[in-house]
Amino acid sequence: MARRGNLDGQPQGVSRRVEYAEATRQAIICAARKLFSEQGYFSTKVDDIATLARVAPATVYAVSGGKQGLLRTLIETKMEDPMIETSVRTAANMDEPEAIIGYTTKVCRVMRENYEDIIRVMITTAPHDQGAASTLAMATKGYRQAFVPIAERLFNLGALHEGMDVKDAVDVFWFYLGYSGLFTLHDDNGWSYDRAEQWLCEQTSRALLRPAC
Repeated sequence: MARRGNLDGQPQGVSRRVEYAEATRQAIICAARKLFSEQGYFSTKVDDIATLARVAPATVYAVSGGKQGLLRTLIETKMEDPMIETSVRTAANMDEPEAIIGYTTKVCRVMRENYEDIIRVMITTAPHDQGAASTLAMATKGYRQAFVPIAERLFNLGALHEGMDVKDAVDVFWFYLGYSGLFTLHDDNGWSYDRAEQWLCEQTSRALLRPAC
């Protein structure tokens, strides 16, 4: 007897196995994100992740490669968020320099709020773990690279300070909108994210844009 297929033409058994495997993977990733955030990377054991995800510890290793693999997956999830590509493309096609910086600052703030738990784990773990350090380096490279098309747009609009090139502009973006700015203003100073975003936007604009004639 032929096996009954689903609407995509795949045998139902195959489809269900694929769905179950993906559901298991997501449960493990979600469990790791929660525990890394609440307990810290080093205090979290694979057994803890397995218990929360309701799988065997061997499954955690098989699906993710263990804790280092999970941390890398979490960072890749942030880096592959469609918002990044869409936002960079949008900013790189805007015509008003102040609006470009305002939009870029807003996106960085939203991404920070959406993924701040992952970023904190990555930053606190990296100094003590080579695998985490490599993941942080990869994430930092991608983060900085996202500023390049935006800096190029400002340069091509003739909006940057005299003598400032694209590389300089990327460095300025990183100084204000990299990992530390929002965390320092929000955590150490007790500012709201709204206030921090507004201040960072103003300071980035002053540092990058030549005065209006």
